[in-house]
Amino acid sequence: MSWGWHILGYTIAVLAGLAIGFFVARKTMMSYLKKNPPINEQMLRVMMMQMGQNPSQKKINQMMKAMQKQQSK
Repeated sequence: MSWGWHILGYTIAVLAGLAIGFFVARKTMMSYLKKNPPINEQMLRVMMMQMGQNPSQKKINQMMKAMQKQQSK
């Protein structure tokens, strides 16, 4: 009977650890994305203008595709 209680206790502890880990990781990721939002077209356009380049829509689309391709690797 003792082994049954140990196995049950370990199972509950593992499940609780997984649940707690999931919610901590979710909260951490949400706060990270809030502080560092992903780059969008408007941000890319502003960066190019700050570098002295005249951003055309074609250049913006090329850079967005390149960034998305890099992220998917």
